[in-house]
Amino acid sequence: MRLNKITLATLSIITGFTLVGCEKTDDTNGSQAAGTQTTKSMPATAVSAAEQSAETAKLNAWFEDKFEQELMLSPTSLTVLGRSQRQDEIDDYSEQAYDAQIALKKANLKELQSTFDYAKLTDDAKISYDLWIYLSDQAIAAYEFRYNRYVFEQMNAVHSFFPQLLIALHKVETGEHMQQYLKRISASGTALDQLILVSKKIAEKGVRPPYFAFEAVIDESTKIISGAPFSDGVDSAIWADAQTKIKGLLEQNQLTQSEADDLTNNIKKALIEDFKPAYERLIAWQRADRVNASEEALGANALPNGLAFYNERLANQTTTDLSADEVHNIGLKEVARLRAEMEVVKAEFGFEGSLQEFFVFLRDTKDDERLYYPDTDAGRQAYIDDATAAINKIKKVLPDYFGILPKADMVVKRVEAFREQDGAAQHYSSSTPDGSRPGVYYAHLSDMTAMPKRELEVIAYHEGLPGHHMQIAISLELDGVPTFRKQSYLNAYGEGWALYSEWLAKQMPGTYQDPLSEFGRLGSEMWRAIRLVVDTGLHAKGWSEEEAITYFKENSAITGEQAQSEVRRYLTLPGQATGYKIGMLKIQELRALAEKQLGDKFDIKAFHDVILGGGALPMVILERKVKAWITSQK
Repeated sequence: MRLNKITLATLSIITGFTLVGCEKTDDTNGSQAAGTQTTKSMPATAVSAAEQSAETAKLNAWFEDKFEQELMLSPTSLTVLGRSQRQDEIDDYSEQAYDAQIALKKANLKELQSTFDYAKLTDDAKISYDLWIYLSDQAIAAYEFRYNRYVFEQMNAVHSFFPQLLIALHKVETGEHMQQYLKRISASGTALDQLILVSKKIAEKGVRPPYFAFEAVIDESTKIISGAPFSDGVDSAIWADAQTKIKGLLEQNQLTQSEADDLTNNIKKALIEDFKPAYERLIAWQRADRVNASEEALGANALPNGLAFYNERLANQTTTDLSADEVHNIGLKEVARLRAEMEVVKAEFGFEGSLQEFFVFLRDTKDDERLYYPDTDAGRQAYIDDATAAINKIKKVLPDYFGILPKADMVVKRVEAFREQDGAAQHYSSSTPDGSRPGVYYAHLSDMTAMPKRELEVIAYHEGLPGHHMQIAISLELDGVPTFRKQSYLNAYGEGWALYSEWLAKQMPGTYQDPLSEFGRLGSEMWRAIRLVVDTGLHAKGWSEEEAITYFKENSAITGEQAQSEVRRYLTLPGQATGYKIGMLKIQELRALAEKQLGDKFDIKAFHDVILGGGALPMVILERKVKAWITSQK
C-alpha cells in the first residue's frame, strides 16, 4: 500500500535527487500548495497563437535539456527508467554531491524565471512552468532539513536497494551488461560507505531513527550477505541471480565459456572483497550507534527543529498547507464516518456483536477458511492467483472508465526473501516508459495470517488496476508533455489516486461481491483515515508508540503485528502516510464538482483522462486543471 522503495520518489529521499521529485480555498481538504504561489500575475495582453507556440516550444526544449541534465546525475534513476547510460555506476551519495544537486536545481530555477515570458505560454505550458517551480521549491525546502532525515531505516531501506537494483532492474542482454553488473557490485560498497558517513554526521547532531529501525537494518543487511559465496549454505539472492544471468547469456551465445567462467570468478571476488565488507561495516555502525537510540520511539517533534521539519514533511506529502491540527481533525471525522459504514456491513455479514467484537473476530479467527489463506506454499500461490484474477477482471472493463489506457502490462509477485517482512505493506514497482518491463505488485507473503482474504481485492485494485499501475504507467507513456512531468511523482497525487481507485473499483461490475470484501474496502480506507490521526498524533501531539497502536486496533481489524508495523512506518517516515486520504478527498471533491456542474454532460472517461493525462500534480494545480476542463465542457 505504498510505492516501492525503488521508485523515483524514493530515490529522491535517499539522495536528495528529485526527478519526481497559490490561492487558499475553503474546500474539504484545504489546499494551498507548500511554498509560495507559483503562477505569475501578469496584466492581460493580447498574445498571438504564433507567439504562444514559439514561447512554449522554447520552454519545452529547455525542460528537456534541464531534466536530462539533472537525470544524468543519477545512474540508478536511469536504470529505473530502463535506460542504459551509466549502467556500470551507482549514484554519488556523498553530502557534497547532494549540495551540488541542490545548487544546480537553484541555478536552473533562477534561469527558468528569468528566461521565459509566462504570459506568452499556452495553458498547459503554464502548468509545466508552475510544476517545475513547485518541485524545485519542494526539493530546496527538503534540503534545509537534510540533517533531520534518517539514512538507514526499515521502510525506504536503502541498504536493500542495491541488491534489488541488480536483481530486478539492471538490464542484462549482453556480456557487456554483465560486466557493468560486476562493476556495480563493487560500486555498491562505495555507496554504502558514503551513506554510512552521512548517517554518522546526522547522528552527531542528535538525530537517530527509532530504536527498532536499527534491528531491522541489521537483520536485513545480515540476510543480504548470508549464504554462498559469503558463508556456507544455499546461494545468497544476489549470487544466485548473477549465476542465473551468466548461464542465460551463455545459452544465448552472448558469452563464451571462458568469458562466463571469468565473470563468475570476478563477481564472486567482488561480492566477497567489496560487497560483503561494506555491509559488515554498516552492521557494525548500526550496532555501535544503537545504544544511543532512545528506548522509546519518539516523533519528529522530539528532533532538533522537529516541528518545523514535520510541517515541511506535511506540506511535501500532502501538497497542501494544512496544519497538523487540521489534518488530525479531518482524520477524526473520517474515522467516525467509516465506523458507521462498517456497522452496516457487519450486520449484512450476520455478526451480532459490537463492531469492536467484530474486529476481534476478524483479527483472531485464523483457522476460518472464509477469512484467511493457509500459511503454506499452496496458500501463498492461491493469494497470487486470486490477486491476478482480480486485476484481470478490472482489465476487461477499463475502456468503460478511461480513454487513456496503459500500454505496459503488470504482474503480481512475492517480495524477494532477503527483504520480505511479516505483515509489511504491499507495494508497487513501476514499469518502464517503453513497456519493456512490466509493473509489479509485490506482496509480503511470509506470514499469511497477516494477509486476510477480505483485503485481497482492495489491495490488488490499489497497487495494480485501476490504482498505481494505471496512474504511473500512463504518466510514463504520455505524449505531448515534457519528460519531467511524465516521470514526476507526488505522494498526495499518486497515493490519493490509488485510494480513490479502491472506491472507484466499487463502481465497476463484479467487485466486492460479498460483505467481507466490502468490509475489506472500508477497512483499507479506514487505515488511511487512522493515519491522519496517528501520524499527526505521533509527530505533533506527543503520542507514544503504544498510544498509536491502541488507537489503530480500536478502530480497525488490524492485528497487533500489523498495527505495530504501520505505526513504526509512520515514525520513520513523518508525514508520508497523510498523503493518501488528503489526495483521495480532493479527487472525490473535484469529481463531485464536475458531476454537479456538467450534469448530463459529465463523462467519467474524460474526467479520469483529465486527472491522469498530465502526470502527477500538486493538489492546487490539479484543481486548476479540472476547473478549466469543466469550463471547457459547459
